[in-house]
Amino acid sequence: MVRESVAFLVEHGCNVFLDAEHFFDGFKDNPTFALSVLEVAASSGASTLVLCDTNGGTLPTEIPSILAKVKDQVAVDLGVHFHNDSGCAVANSLIAVDLGASQVQGCLNGYGERTGNANLIPIIAALSLKQGITTIPTENIELLTSTARHIAEITNLPVPPQTPYVGASAFTHKAGLHVSAIARRSDAYEHIDPSLVGNHTRFVVSEMAGRQTLIIKAAELGLELTDDATTSLLQRLKDLEHQGYHFEVADGSLELLMRQALGWQQSYFAVESYRVATDDYRGSGLLTEATVKIRIGQDRVIATAEGNGPVHALDQALRKALQPTYPMLASMGLDDFKVRVLDTSRGTDAVVRVLIDFSDIDAQWTTTGVSTNIIEASFSALTEGFVLALLRTNPT
Repeated sequence: MVRESVAFLVEHGCNVFLDAEHFFDGFKDNPTFALSVLEVAASSGASTLVLCDTNGGTLPTEIPSILAKVKDQVAVDLGVHFHNDSGCAVANSLIAVDLGASQVQGCLNGYGERTGNANLIPIIAALSLKQGITTIPTENIELLTSTARHIAEITNLPVPPQTPYVGASAFTHKAGLHVSAIARRSDAYEHIDPSLVGNHTRFVVSEMAGRQTLIIKAAELGLELTDDATTSLLQRLKDLEHQGYHFEVADGSLELLMRQALGWQQSYFAVESYRVATDDYRGSGLLTEATVKIRIGQDRVIATAEGNGPVHALDQALRKALQPTYPMLASMGLDDFKVRVLDTSRGTDAVVRVLIDFSDIDAQWTTTGVSTNIIEASFSALTEGFVLALLRTNPT
């Protein structure tokens, strides 16, 4: 079948790549038969033989001996197609190229059945940046991060933060010693310049943070922390994190804390009170209504809005109250809303942490709130998000 199929395609002018499905597991069971299939395909005119690890069970230590036997039997180009069931798809692919494979099959972001196919992003980056092997055009390598994230948006399968090269945490540092070292020698904790793949260094702050971490992070925001401000901010962070706050991913809330440590207080609006009510209208479903009372300068504004749940209702009420004065808020979007229970043993009395992601046409930011009352935690994160939107468009 292989002989006839390949010969037919070659006779009709096709350049034939034979994907030898189950080659590696088949070779382990019956190497004579597996190699005979490759020989027939090569002798019938196939230009490239792609060796597939269909069940994903092959380990890096097995690749050299198997490829050596294949190369002894056939003299055409080889490709490889690895699955990630053993967590080795990228490593296997790189080893195969080092041993002479001229093609690697896989998927961007490693998508695929079961545990996925070989992730082409770290393969492209490693071959291009570390081994000097041409893969994609050089000018496109810096697009790897944006491409990975764009595809993730289309598929609705977010890129895990720990993804090599392109993940949000790939070049993120929080421990004080690490940050201090990065400031002096970036290669101490970063194996490449993040900009080569379109990513960037991030410094995040937790209670582990040292003074250098805060100073560097503040500089990113255009702020210069004084010694006293740094000291008070470190203590404030420790106190808040013991309450359940989490600033490693809440960059917006951290920025407000830094500004407050320098004496800044927002003057855009002040919340007097807020209220949320949910009514169950028989036959019509649930209706949630929120009312906020705020002061903008000398004016007292009361706004009521309905929403699909309490957070949406509060968001709509705040917009209704603020947008007449601050029309730029119309371009701000609420992108994501996450709630984590911090102490499940307390049941419904547990402390919860809320994270809200915001964005406008120029930036993204995340705020956080913590409370035993999910509405209070949400409203705290929500109002901080509005303050940051105003700060970016109307600094005071």
